[in-house]
Amino acid sequence: QVQVVESGGGLVQPGGSLRLSCAASGSIFSINTMGWYRQAPGNERDLVAAITIGGSANYADSVKGRFTISRDNAKNTVYLQMNSLKPEDTAVYYCNADVVWGSLSSTYRGNYWGKGTLVTVSS
Repeated sequence: QVQVVESGGGLVQPGGSLRLSCAASGSIFSINTMGWYRQAPGNERDLVAAITIGGSANYADSVKGRFTISRDNAKNTVYLQMNSLKPEDTAVYYCNADVVWGSLSSTYRGNYWGKGTLVTVSS
């Protein structure tokens, strides 16, 4: 099986920075796209940023120029550097991974979510 665990959330003042991390573990062969999503109270879960195994990234318009996504394929980890944070960035941030895993005899592909980490931007 595969587990996805986020870390790094917390309380930060407007204009501040946070770095989120997300690590996938298990019998993993490779991870295709990894992404960060967020969900504020009363809202749907929306894409923040995603990055392919080759390093191509895309961002929501609302975070372009402020957030940077990166990954370490050797560690099955994705990061989200968030700068110039605004109160409207307050949300639970979820990590998503498109994972190929299994054993020598059986290979599976699945889409896995972490449980989320809360980011609160407030003075």
